[in-house]
Formats: sequence, C-alpha cells, structure tokens
Amino acid sequence: NSAVCYALGITAVDPSRSVLLFERFLSRERGEPPDIDVDFEHERREEVIQYIYGRYGRHRAGMVNEFICYRGRSAIRDVGKVFGLSLDQVDRLAKAMDRWSAGPLVAADDLVREAGLDPDASEVQATLRAAEQIRDFPRHVSIHVGGFVIAADDLRELVPIEPATMVGRTVIQWDKYDIDILNFVKVDVLALGILTAIRKAFQAIETFDGSHWELATIPAEDPLVYDMFCEADTVGVFQIESRAQMSMLPRLKPRCFYDLVIEVSIVRPGPIQGGMVHPYLRRRSGDEPVSYAHPALEPILERTLGVPLFQEQVMAMAVAVGGFTAGEADELRRAMGAWRKRGNLMELGQRLVRGMVARGIAPDYADAVLAQILGFGEYGFPESHAASFALLVYVSGWLKCHHPAAFTAALINAQPMGFYSPHTLLADAQRHGVRVLPICVVISAWDCTLEPDPIKADRPAIRLGLRMVRGLGAEAGKALVAARALRPFRDLVDCALRCGLDRGLLQALAESGALSIWEPDRRQAAWKLQGVWSGLPLFAGVARREPVAPLPVADAVEQLHADYHATGVSIDGHPIALVRPWLLQRRAIPISGLAALRAGSRVRLGGLVVVRQRPPTASGVVFLTLEDETGLVNLIVWPDVWDRYRRIARTAVLLGIDGILQRSGGTGGGRPQRGEAIDVVVKGMWPVPPAQSTRDPHLAPVEPPSRDFH
Repeated sequence: NSAVCYALGITAVDPSRSVLLFERFLSRERGEPPDIDVDFEHERREEVIQYIYGRYGRHRAGMVNEFICYRGRSAIRDVGKVFGLSLDQVDRLAKAMDRWSAGPLVAADDLVREAGLDPDASEVQATLRAAEQIRDFPRHVSIHVGGFVIAADDLRELVPIEPATMVGRTVIQWDKYDIDILNFVKVDVLALGILTAIRKAFQAIETFDGSHWELATIPAEDPLVYDMFCEADTVGVFQIESRAQMSMLPRLKPRCFYDLVIEVSIVRPGPIQGGMVHPYLRRRSGDEPVSYAHPALEPILERTLGVPLFQEQVMAMAVAVGGFTAGEADELRRAMGAWRKRGNLMELGQRLVRGMVARGIAPDYADAVLAQILGFGEYGFPESHAASFALLVYVSGWLKCHHPAAFTAALINAQPMGFYSPHTLLADAQRHGVRVLPICVVISAWDCTLEPDPIKADRPAIRLGLRMVRGLGAEAGKALVAARALRPFRDLVDCALRCGLDRGLLQALAESGALSIWEPDRRQAAWKLQGVWSGLPLFAGVARREPVAPLPVADAVEQLHADYHATGVSIDGHPIALVRPWLLQRRAIPISGLAALRAGSRVRLGGLVVVRQRPPTASGVVFLTLEDETGLVNLIVWPDVWDRYRRIARTAVLLGIDGILQRSGGTGGGRPQRGEAIDVVVKGMWPVPPAQSTRDPHLAPVEPPSRDFH
C-alpha cells in the first residue's frame, strides 16, 4: 500500500528505505479499518475539508468533536470571577499561579503575594481550592484538530450532529474515543506548516532562476546538508530546530537518511523516560558494545543498535519475546496512545514484562522497556511517521543549505508556524550571508520575494513583503499591489490617493519605512501624509502646500524602536548591538566568542530571550534560547536558579547571565572542537537595560516578539 502511494505521488517517502511493520496498520484482532493520518499544507487544509464534504455530502461526512478541559489558568479565571475577584485580580492571580513560570520550589502563598493579593483572604483561598478541584474537568467542546468521519449511511441516523460555527462544516457531538468504539471510518486531515513553506520555497526558486524542484527530486544524501546538521545549524529546519534537538545533533552526528529517522524520534518522552537515549548514543560512538537481551531481538533492534526507540519495535518485541500475538501487540500500541481513556496500558505492560522475564530476559531490561512504553503513552513516535517526517527534515535542511534566501522567505510567508519568530529567522539568514532588503511600496509584493542582490547579482536577496506591516491585512495589501499594477505610483501623494488605504494604514506604511523611496525620513513621510485629503470628492487630487516640518531625524535607537513597532523585525540593527558597549564594560562577551572557549569556562553573556521551555521530561529544568547580533546559545536553568531569579527569568526581554560553558559531542578533553553542542549552565541572572535614545530617554524599551512554549 505504501509502495502504491509512493508510485502515485501521494507520498514522497520511498517505503523500500524503511522497514515498516504491517500490524502497525491492520490486524485481525483490531477488527477495524486502519487509522489514517494525512498532513496537508496548513494554508490549504480547508480546501481538503470542503472537498470531502462535496465528495461525500455533509449528511455522510462530519468532523469529530473534542472536549477542552480546565487547566491551571483557565480554572482560576473562571472560578475567580464567581468568588468576587475583580478582572484585574483574576488576571494577576492566573499569571502568578502558572506553575510552569513559577517553578516547582515556590510556595503558592508566595505567588499570591507576588500578584498583590492576600493569601489568607477567604475569596482567594476559595478560588484556589475550587480551581484545583475542577482541574481536568471538561470546560467546553471544540472541533478535533483533524478527525473526519466518513459514513456509508446518513450520519443523522447514526450519531448526533450539529452545524459548526464556521460556515460549511458539520460536527459530530462525540469525541474520537467514542468514534473508535463504534468502528467508524476516521481520517485525520491534519495541517503542517512546513509543507506550505517548502512549496513556497520551491516556487520562489523557480521564479528566481527557473530551476524546478519537488519533494521526490531533491538530491538524496547530500554531505553538505549532513555537515550542517552535525553543527546544529538548524534554525527553521523542520523538527530539529528546538534547543533539545540542536543539542542532540552534534552528539548523534547524522550522516544518512535513517539517522534522521532516529533523530526526530529519539528526543521524545518515550525514549527519554525509558532511559534509551544515552545507551544508544554510547553504542553509536563506540563507547559501549552493541548487545541484545535475547537472540530473537537482534533482527528487531539491529538498526537501532539494540535499543528500542519506536512504537513498532515495542510491538515486534511483544510478539518475539513477550508471548503476544501480532493483533495483541497492536492492542498494546493502541493502549500506549490512549492510556488515559482506556486505562489498560499498565495491565498489558506488566503482562509483557512477565513474558520477557519468562523467556530469559533480565528483569531490569524488561522494566526499562515498560518505562519506555509508559513514556510512549505520553508521546511516542512510530517509525512510519518518523520516516515521513525525516524526509521533510532533509528537504527543509537542503533548502536552508543551498537556498537560504528562498527558505527564509518561505518560512516568513507561511507564518504563523515553526519555532522562531520572523525576527530570529531573518537574523539567522543575515548571519548566513543573505541580504535582506526593506519593505518598499513600489517593489514589495504582499509576500516576501526574491530579487537579485544589489552587490552580488547572481545571488538572491530577500525583499520584505507588505505582510510585514503590522495592521495591514491581506485584503488591503493586495489592493495596494493591484492599484500599483494598473499604473505605477508617481510619488507619495499619488500613492496615498490611489492605494485605497485609510489614514491609519497609510500611517502604518510610513512608520514601516515602506515610503522611503520618496521620503527617506519616516517622520517626514508620516507628516506629509497628514497633508493628503483622501475620500473627499470635493478635494480629490488636491494636496496641501505646506513647508517641510522641522522634525528631528531619528537616531539609531529610535529607528530600531520604529522597526519593531511597525514590523516586528529590524534588518539594520539588533537590540543587543546597541547595548554592546555597556555589556563590554561588564565583561560580557558576544555569543560567537563561546566557540573558542574550553568546557568549564566561566562566561558572562547578554542577549535577547527568544524562547523559554520547560519540557515535562526535564524534572523542572527550564531551557532558554538567548540571541545577540552574533548568534544563538542554549541556556540550562536548574530549578533552584530559576526560583532564585524567577521574576527576571519570567519577564525579561533583554537578559544577562553568568554561567558555566558546557560542551558535548566532541572527542573529550574540554578543548574547543568544531561541531560540538554548546550550552551554558546558568548560575546567575541580571537585567540588561535597553538602549536609550539620545533625545528621548523615556522611550519604551524595544521588545521584539519571542515564542514561549510551555
């Protein structure tokens, strides 16, 4: 079946490059059709949904319901209003009680006091008590992210259905677990942003130089791509751009496609909680011999060096040494994915352990496999999914390696998606030699586009699109482009009168620098727009004749502030570059300087916080990504340090840290080596004041967008 899909072009994954387990998809004991997941471009998913309705009819097709349950913040917000707290108090209490931001060692009373409330007040105590009681209770119903039921008969005679809030959709009032029990055919119509970005990157390349690429035609096993991966140069690359993946890449050192299959699977709760990651890495580096707990496991675990990493391997092990049939092994897999609802995972897991021990496998190894199964219950990765994702990892990495301008432009045009904001993506592209050109009302399309580099014409540069102007919607931006296509704009006044934008949107264009082709100074451009009458028939085509206003020219800080305020990005500067003299006085080095230092060195850094993470498998450790004008670095913050500097760590945009340099993935000895993973273990934190304007010392600090993943 996978071979047929490959031949038809439904998937670009060649199944001959993978060893997939048939029972992962269909078995006698399962007694139902396979569960089908299909990823589509996230911008075109609605086309697929409406196709399904049109093909099968809304009376025979419907989306699946799901129940949204209370979490910490939502519970406090709903309960607090009932017990008489004001909206401001509820908001402050909900933010303060966010345990992810607070840390595991902080008492609830301290958090309440930080919110400006009395922890002994009866209404506060009642709110916290009731909020804890309703945690994980259903709050409201919603549409499942992708579940779609297609029936042979009229759904109205089988299940309760209702029209969705969105026009043209029908929703079944039961969730996916009810649907599974009744053996309905369910297809998951899922959205994946990287598919949109890859398609747009291919289009940009073809427009620029005429070369045509598809997923299936990208050259395989390019050593330059794997060199880039080994150095963790993966900002924007699908699946391997997170802090954890960047730390793993120099240690795993992927050199072939199957290495990528393992890479996207190993940094998951299943292998981590099962203690499988370090044994695999030691065996891969030759520090530990490859061994098998039982001869029957060798063909199952050979490709992963004797360490189980995938759901399919656990299923095959259950058959080979656990006494399970193939269908019972699939029931184990299904229990892994739905153990909260089914509740039979532990029973099946203990049965597997007993079967393994009975066949001579050490109890410790059997218990480790059970721990991994429980981890898979939270989020395990099947090899069949990993093979598909690994192809997207490779293609996006190939694009970043050989076409960084097209790749970066496509990522921004596909927003919102991915791990990093456009600010970080563009800064990374610039560090890779890509020239980024500003928004221009007479050149820019709605999307970011490619055009010849003004200095090196054979190389593409990124021209920022009108989509970057905050507040300028797609409809208004495309109307402006359409007006320009009818007749080029002569000057600023002609543009203002013909583009069809109201005064507020014109002001946004001026503040973004999009009008600099006629008026380089943004303040003057904004001032001149005030003298243009638009929308008044009596004064059509008439402009006020006024002298140039004596407005001061913006300095570097004001310019940077205007960039971030108007577009969220700055291509001419970085907030840290403006405070670099201040940082140098305090002996803080640029992030790029870490590459020359030995492991164990004490370092002081200052940068922009672009990501905060506390993974559920990290035992309370928080990971930050710090960026300056020279690069990115991963920070490791242990729970006691996070709690000590919690207020700064939670809220600071510009952050200074003192820490210890940590290296991994090299040959040892602590000496700097190319391709090593570099982290900094934080020992202290301090605020970095934003650069101040020479004329306006009270200008609000520059705050580029960050992406926090809880």
